[in-house]
Amino acid sequence: MVAEILKIDDASIAKAAAIVRRGGLVAYPTDTVYGLGCDPFEPGAIRRLFGAKGREAKPVSVLCSSAAKAGALVDLGSRGLELAREHWPGALTIVAPMKKRLPPQLTQGSAYLGVRVPAHKECLRLISRCGGWLTGTSANISGRPSSRTAAEAQGQIGLAVDLILDGGRASGRESTVVRIKGVEVTILRTGPIGVGNER
Repeated sequence: MVAEILKIDDASIAKAAAIVRRGGLVAYPTDTVYGLGCDPFEPGAIRRLFGAKGREAKPVSVLCSSAAKAGALVDLGSRGLELAREHWPGALTIVAPMKKRLPPQLTQGSAYLGVRVPAHKECLRLISRCGGWLTGTSANISGRPSSRTAAEAQGQIGLAVDLILDGGRASGRESTVVRIKGVEVTILRTGPIGVGNER
C-alpha cells in the first residue's frame, strides 16, 4: 500500500512522531531535500530504512533538534562548535567522532557520525517530538535524484514508508558535508554552505 501524504501540521507531526517511536519509517520535508526518518537507535528501523532506499554500504547522518542534542551524539571539538555556531540551524552536516553507541548499520562500522540541525521549523518540531534525533538520509532510492516534493518521495519510496509529510517544495540542494578531526576540516561534499579550512 502506498503511504498516505498529510500536510505537515501539529496533528500530522504527532502522528509521524508516534510512527517513529514505534519503529516506523516516515518521509518529511527539510530545508534541503525530503528526508527519510526513523529512530537512529532502533536497529530494526535502520534495517527498514536501508531496505527502502536499496542503499549500499554508506553511513546515514542524524538530524538533531539542537546543537546540544548533536553534541550528545558526537564530539564536535572546538572547531566543530565554531562551525555549528556559525551555520546551525542550516545546511551543514558535520561528521565527527561518536560519543554515543548507535546501531553499527547506521554508521557502517565507522567511529564517526554526521549530524546536522536543519533550518526548517516544522522539521525541527518533528525531530523534537521524536526525542531530538531522527535519521536524515534523503527520501529516495539510492542512485536516483533526491525528492524535492512529497509527491516525488511517494513516487520513489511510497511503498516502503508508513507516512509522508507534505511541507511544500524543498530547495533541492543537499547539505554541505565536512569531517572534523581536531581543528582540521575536510570537505566531503560541497553544497550551499562554503567552509574555509584555514586552520
